[in-house]
Parts: sequence; structure tokens; C-alpha cells
Amino acid sequence: MSSAVINRLDYQEPAFRVENINLVFNLDPVTTTVYNTMRIEPLTDSDHDLVLNGSELELASVFENGSPLSTERYTVTPEALIIRGIRQKTTITIYNKFHPQANTLLSGIYMSNGNFMSQCESEGFRRITYFPDHPDMLTRFHVEIRADKEQYPILLSNGNLIEQGDLDNGRHFAIWEDPSLKPCYLFALVAGKLVKREEVYKLANGKDCLLQVWVEPQNADKTEHTMECIKRAIHWDETRWGLEYDLDRFMLVATDDFNFGAMENKGLNIFNTRYVLATPKMATDLDYFNIESVVGHEYFHNWTGDRVTLRDWFQLTLKEGLTVFRDQEFSRDMLGKSAVIKRIMDVRALRSRQFPEDAGPMAHPIRPESYRQINNFYTMTVYEKGAEIYRMLQTMLGKEGFKKGLTLYIERNDGRAATCEDFINAMAEANGRDLKQFFLWYSQAGTPRVQVKTYWDPEASTYTVVASQSTPATPGQPVKHPFVIPIAVGLVDSEGHDIPLRLEGETAPLGTTRVLELKDEENEWTFVNVGSRPVPSLLRDFSAPVILDYAYTRDELAFLARNDADPFNRWDAMNRLMLGVLEDMTDVIEMGGKPEVDHNLLSSFEQILTDETLTPAFRAITLQLPAENLIGEPRAVIDPDAIRKARTELKAAIGRRYSSLLFKLAASYETPGDYSPDSESAGRRSLKNLAYDYLITGGNPKALIALRSQFEKANNLTDKLAALTSVVNSASPAKTSMLVEAAKEWQGNPILINKWLTVQASAGTQPGEADTLTRVRQLMDCGAFSIKNPNNVYALILAFCNNEPEFHRKDGKGYEFWLQILRELCSVNEYVAARVARTLDHWKRYTPDRAQMMYKVLNEAKHIPGLPVGVQEILDKSLGLTD
Repeated sequence: MSSAVINRLDYQEPAFRVENINLVFNLDPVTTTVYNTMRIEPLTDSDHDLVLNGSELELASVFENGSPLSTERYTVTPEALIIRGIRQKTTITIYNKFHPQANTLLSGIYMSNGNFMSQCESEGFRRITYFPDHPDMLTRFHVEIRADKEQYPILLSNGNLIEQGDLDNGRHFAIWEDPSLKPCYLFALVAGKLVKREEVYKLANGKDCLLQVWVEPQNADKTEHTMECIKRAIHWDETRWGLEYDLDRFMLVATDDFNFGAMENKGLNIFNTRYVLATPKMATDLDYFNIESVVGHEYFHNWTGDRVTLRDWFQLTLKEGLTVFRDQEFSRDMLGKSAVIKRIMDVRALRSRQFPEDAGPMAHPIRPESYRQINNFYTMTVYEKGAEIYRMLQTMLGKEGFKKGLTLYIERNDGRAATCEDFINAMAEANGRDLKQFFLWYSQAGTPRVQVKTYWDPEASTYTVVASQSTPATPGQPVKHPFVIPIAVGLVDSEGHDIPLRLEGETAPLGTTRVLELKDEENEWTFVNVGSRPVPSLLRDFSAPVILDYAYTRDELAFLARNDADPFNRWDAMNRLMLGVLEDMTDVIEMGGKPEVDHNLLSSFEQILTDETLTPAFRAITLQLPAENLIGEPRAVIDPDAIRKARTELKAAIGRRYSSLLFKLAASYETPGDYSPDSESAGRRSLKNLAYDYLITGGNPKALIALRSQFEKANNLTDKLAALTSVVNSASPAKTSMLVEAAKEWQGNPILINKWLTVQASAGTQPGEADTLTRVRQLMDCGAFSIKNPNNVYALILAFCNNEPEFHRKDGKGYEFWLQILRELCSVNEYVAARVARTLDHWKRYTPDRAQMMYKVLNEAKHIPGLPVGVQEILDKSLGLTD
């Protein structure tokens, strides 16, 4: 693979068009052969060579218009087949081979549990056959698959099934034709022993569509929820956006071996099993929720990604950021009155994972300017921050205005490869808005910091809001220009009521939440008829992906946590209050002192805990302590041990102080009867399990008895796993027998075993126990782990790397383990290796002794033999060796 830097501004339009492609596959696990016939048309009069990308392929022969092509006309390199002298429309036929069984990269066509699977985004198609493997090369695919009928009875590809039948020697065939124009990254092929759940669904236009979910036979009873999610996604896209499905069938296939969560191949989505399979005893409430979200995401790509695709990979956020925004809106609508829970979850993820990315060596805009390995830019920035940029447009333009813009964008670009400019231009024209300055969100990296100051004038009854913005320098971008930042603002009076808001110059109030657009380095706005000093509710519903600086007192945060009409800001006020207390406690611990718990926080905790007007789900998520990485993020130097100690002491103090109240609440929020993943039941379980977690952290022996009983009697995985996790993170010796029982019950189910691995890799080390790293090494040898399976690596290795005090242990053994794993992964799967490599990219943030040890292993990693380009790019950026 080339290590050359690819620059966005170097893009050139294709010199050739592939009018159509006919592929004939003779499948064999060891060596598969492909006959590839393409109708090629030159698009210019210039003397261009036809460059067909290819990697890890064996070329057998090349033909033009049925005759062998002279070897003088073409050159084969490890990365391409280059054909010279094509001056007019012609037919090129290529016969090549590849080796699915040896493909541990899981890119291209590979084997999974004896079945053929495929993954072509971003550059996997070149591992199947020779083709111009870039997203602006749209063509129509005609695919014939031939295979042994007994071993591979099911043969699937994109589009519509045209013909199938038997061949000689126990083989059979299927012919698939996709009427859509699509790039090769959306190609898919699946063959093997699979069973289906299917339904005929009537689309809004009256047409019947065959829906199929394909899984391995042992999973046939685990797909009902996924089928229901597909139907909900289709209906939502029709009713919310007016977008209808265009093929005769929609297929979804699940596999245990997959680098990603799922893939939106046109008409044939391929999913990681963890986002498909669900029964009450193998999927948690969160799993059910995530399955719905991911099914929606991949289905919504049919229009934002498939029908309208990308000109080049720099435009990735145009399909991923936009579709994440769409799936977030879908999930919020499905949650009904608990919609804010989804918003809180998304913002927590953004703050804990994307904000640090923006502040680190891998910082990049949502549309990067250059890369060496595009797979390194399937990031939180491109996806989740990208979604926030589309959400800001909806906030500024309104839901109907955003829908008008999206409709215009699709009308103009259906069947085309588009750019981010195409999208913004459609939004601007549909709404009569100038969005040139807003477009800086696409090109500037970093998280803006918005500082707000307020002034109340009692004599004039006015309240002035002054906001200023600044964005830190990021690699390659030392100077930042002002963004357009929509700040949703409310003012809350002393009685806890929103004040009607009228700005100077307006004749009447316009609601109780106003969106103020910060466009310059500093802007100010003055509200009139504000007769008493209010408490400002800033950035309601998290209206922009920024860091807010406002000097709230703890009394004001407690007030907003009790009274803010905006549920997101109500949660955020409590979260800020907790963070402030935890930061103070960490400071005291680092100085060798004994921290005290803030009484204001305890009072607010009790008030929210007992407020029956709030849903259980909202109370549960609001009363969760911030994660350790969020506590560490604002600190100049991160000491993981001090942070965990502070968090544990606060959690234990709450568990002890409110033990009777927590026990009473846990008992009252049981969910007897059959399991249901609905949001109300899920919220009750969440609040109950949070109560038990506080209690056992506080050392309450009755909590251990209750959790042990819950573990044994639970009729659902949510309760069983919550009980196991709480006990494993306690000092109780009961954890050993519970882990053994779980292993016996879950044996043979990869999804459950991965949860079992994660529980142990994420746990702390208790006195008298083997340390967590020792347990992780033992688990790697337990027979349930394979370094070749991405899900195993994510469940065990990445979970351990995210276990801050255990990974960042003072003796540096966690870093030595990281280097060992990276060496192994680099020879197995470079994509997964890159994920692991990124866990050290914030090494400079930690205490000097830890930083020095991380620096050492990062440098050693650069000398790994055969270091993949993608991993090298991450190491170089982490060490500051490149912009």
C-alpha cells in the first residue's frame, strides 16, 4: 500500500467512465476466480492511461473486445493494472484470482464461520478485482455467483435476483442485477449456509418490498427485533423526509467477523452480529436501542450515501455526518417523551471522545485536507461532530427549512457523486441564506470555546448577554477564523419559570428560547423587560459543539438542575455540578489530603432522585457520575489513580448517605413479568441498577445479597449484566463464582462472551486480587479470545486500554502490553491495529513519568517490521512528526 499523502485539492475528474460491469465469481475458500468484463468509455481526448486499482490479486489474463491484450499495452504493479492506448469505447475483460481464506484483514471478500462475506468501503473492492476504486466512478453491476450448492446454498449480491439454478458437479448459480448507479465500495457478496426471516412490506407508494434478515442457522430466533427496526426506519424516512425505497428487496446479513458496526451496501447491508441479534437473555436495553439506531443509520444511507454518493473520500462527512444526524433524529422520535435521553447520550459521547480528538495530535476538520490512509478518518470528528454541524443547520433554518434544503440537494444530486459544497449550496438556496461563513465548520478543526458574560440592569430592566469565541490552534491550522455558532438561550426567574424573551428593537416576545448567532469574535444581545435577575440557561439542547465558559456558582447549577425547562440543560447543570466537585476532590487527593463531599451536590442528588415528575430514565442518566476521562479532560495533567479514587469516594459517600432511600427506590422500580425493551421499562431498570451500584460501592452488604439474587433470577440480560458488573467492581469474593456461572451460561454465544470479557477488562484491581492486566493476559489464553476477531479485540484489549488506572499503571506494564498487542495486530489486521494505536495519542496529557514511558513505546512501535501505513500515520501524528 502506498504511503503517499493524498491531498483534497489534487482531485481530478475521471478520464474514463465504466458504463457497466459484469462479474462472474467462481467461489472457493482457498482460491476464488473472477471474470470481470467492463464497458469502458474515454471522457477526454487526452492521452490518459486507464488505471485499475488492484491489491493482493493474481492476474491471469486481460482481453480487449474478446482478444488477448498485448503485454506491451499494460503494466501490472502491486497496486494497479495500468492499460495504455484506449482511445474509444471498448470492452475490457480481466480474469484474476484472490484468496478469501487467507484474508485476515476482512477487507474485500473473506471467510467468516465458513461463509463468504465482503466489505468494500473504503478500498476493499480492489482486493476482489481490478477497477477504478474511487467513489466518483459510478456504474451498473451485473453479478453471477457460482459455488458448491451443499456448502454455499445461499448466494446474495446487490439489487434484484434475476435468475438462479443448478450447474454440473454439485454447483449452482445466482444472477443479481442492480439497476442503480453505484460506486464499487457499495458492492457486496455473501454466500454460505444462512437462514432468513422475511416479510413483504408495503411501501408508501403502494409497492411491495421483500425484507430479509439473513443469519447463521443457530441465530434464526434472534432477528425479530431487527426486522421491526427495518420497518420503523422505512416508515420514518417516508414520513419525515418523503424518501422512499427503490428496489424490490432489502436484505440484511449478520456476521461475527467484521471490522465495523455495519455497512450500507446498496440493497444488501452487512452487519456485525452485535447490531442484529437480540433476545431478552442475550441483549441489554442498550443493545436493543443501538440495534434500532444502527439499522436506521444503514437504511437511511440508501439516499444519503447510496443514491447520492461522494466525489472523493474527503467528503466522507457528507454521507456519514449527515446520516448520523438522521439516525439520531430517528432514535429521538422513537423514544417519544424520553427523547432527551438520546441527546444526552450523544453529547456525552461527543465530549468524552470527540472533544479530546479535536484537542489532540489527530485533530482534523470534518472534511480533512489530506491523509495517508483514509480508514484513519472514520472518526468521531467526521461522524459525530459532523452530525452536530448538520444539526446546527436545522437549528438555524428550522426543521422545514432543513427539509427543503435536503430535498433540493437530493433532487440535484440523485445518481451523482457530490461534495460538501453541493449540500451547503442547496441549503443556502432553499432558504435564502448566506452560509459561506458557516462553511468554516467543514474546514477548520478544533472545538471552539465560547465565553459568556451577562449583565442585568435593574433600573432599565434589561439583561445583556456578551459572547466571545476562540478556537485553539490545531496541527496545520495555527490561525482560526470566527465560526457561526448558534447559541440557544433561555432565562429562568427566581421561581423557576422561563421568562418570555424580547430583544431590543422587537415589539413583542418571541418565545422563551432564542437562538443567538455568534458570528464575530464577540457579539452582544440585550433582552428587555427582565424585571429580576435571572439565571441564564445557555446552549439549550446543546445547540453547538462548543465548550461553554460561564461562571455559574454551584447554587446556580443546583437551581438549574431542579428548574430548567430545557431537559438537556437540566441534566447538564447536574453534570457540571458533579464535575466541579470531582475536580476539587481530585485536587485534594493529589495533594495527599482527604476530600469532603459537597453538601450542595448531595442535596441536588436527593431532590432529583425523589422527583416523581421526572421519568426514571431521566433520573438515572442525570444521577450517573461523569466518566473518568471527562473528569480528566479539563485538567492540565491527568493522574488516573487520583481521578478514580475521587470518583469512587464520591460514589461510596452517596451510597452510604442515601442507603435507605436507594433500597426503597430499587424495590419500587422492579419490572416484573415478561421482558420488554420499551423506554419506560428500560428506564425503570436503569434507575434500579444505578441505585444498587451506589449501594454496593458504599459497602452495603444487603446490596451484595440483592445483586447476587438478581444475577441468579433475572429474566433479562440488562439486570443480569448490571448485577455482575457491580459485583465485579466491588471487593466481594462472590465475583469469582458469578463470573464462572456467567461463562458456563454464555459459552458458545460470541456476543455474550464478549460482554463477559469486557466486564473483567474494565474492572479495577481490589486488594488481594490479581491485577487487571494479569487477568486480561489470562483471558487471551482462555479459548474465548482470538486476535483475528475484531469484536474480541474491541471487547478485551480496547476495554482494557480505556480502563485508565489499570492501563496507565505506574510501572509501565500496560504500555508494554500495548506494544505487544500492536505488533501482533499489525500482521493480522491493520485496521484493528490502528484502533489500538490511537489509545496512546494523548500521551502528553499524563503525569511526566507516564508520558515518558508512553513516548518510549510509541517510538519502539515505529520499528515494527512491516508497519502498516495507517498505523505509521497515527504514530507519526502522535509523536508530532508530521502535521
